[in-house]
Amino acid sequence: MPATPATLRDVARLAGVSPSTVSRTLSMPAMVNAATRARVAAAVEQLGYQPNRAARGLITGRTGTIGLVVPDLANPFFASVVKGVQARARRSDVAVFVADTDEDEVAEVGLVQALSKQVDGIVLCSPRASDADLSAIAENTNVVLVNRAAAGIPGITYDNEEGMRQAVAHLVALGHRRIAWVGGPATSWSTQHRGLGLRTAVEEHHAEVVAVGNFAPTYEGGMAAADQVVATGATAVVTYNDLVAIGLLARLHTRGISVPGVLSVVGVDDIAMSRMARPALTTVRLPKQEAGRIAVELLLALLDDPDGSIDPRGTLHGELIVRDSTGPAPNP
Repeated sequence: MPATPATLRDVARLAGVSPSTVSRTLSMPAMVNAATRARVAAAVEQLGYQPNRAARGLITGRTGTIGLVVPDLANPFFASVVKGVQARARRSDVAVFVADTDEDEVAEVGLVQALSKQVDGIVLCSPRASDADLSAIAENTNVVLVNRAAAGIPGITYDNEEGMRQAVAHLVALGHRRIAWVGGPATSWSTQHRGLGLRTAVEEHHAEVVAVGNFAPTYEGGMAAADQVVATGATAVVTYNDLVAIGLLARLHTRGISVPGVLSVVGVDDIAMSRMARPALTTVRLPKQEAGRIAVELLLALLDDPDGSIDPRGTLHGELIVRDSTGPAPNP
């Protein structure tokens, strides 16, 4: 007759710790000291313990699942965040439910409310919802934000202002004095902060910025923005993201406008396609998978100790990657 499988309580007894400590060690090892981790690991190996999500749920009251809500899975930026979230969740034997809002802030709120009834917590990436809606959600749901800051809600953001300073410094060094800005969705936190960072950096360099408007954060959005960018007379353009920049490059190519001979182009994100664009796209690289990983760690810490003191906010920094889409400003 096969031996009875070891339980979490068996591990705790052998390791000389409480069942809750074993659970914490398995789900959030960084929250447990090294000596305790070693004892628990030794007990797990000796007993051949295999955590069972359903059984663990009966003890902890958790489902063993978290939700991840993104605006558009077709955007490679969010696909990379998903990979970071899933990789970190898998290490803690946590399953991830992914939902796509299709850039609809009303659908976003409804999805979060529905998903919150089925999961232990939610990672909300680049939400388009208002601060008021986010606060209301956080009152009833364990939420961590990615690429968005909101009072009282833990999250991980990017230093968008610094990324724009790097892009502008690069363009100014190439002789560009009139720079166009193609914004993304008007409700996007990133649009607001990248636009602010760009304007501040341009002013510091005594150059000029021309705001073209807000466009869909897609290839098609870049195609739509291109003619307006050309009409500004700018010699360089910074776009909301790489997809917009790649769409813009395609339209400029159709019109026979040389990049970077006539117009230099800079994107943001450094998605894989930016290296394959022609010309290869200069962009501000953002650590996407790292953001997903950190978001899960924040959420697991929040679930493990709701009233504890966790670092509520983290900031990641971008890095300008110079490729072929930027060059010296054309002679007047």
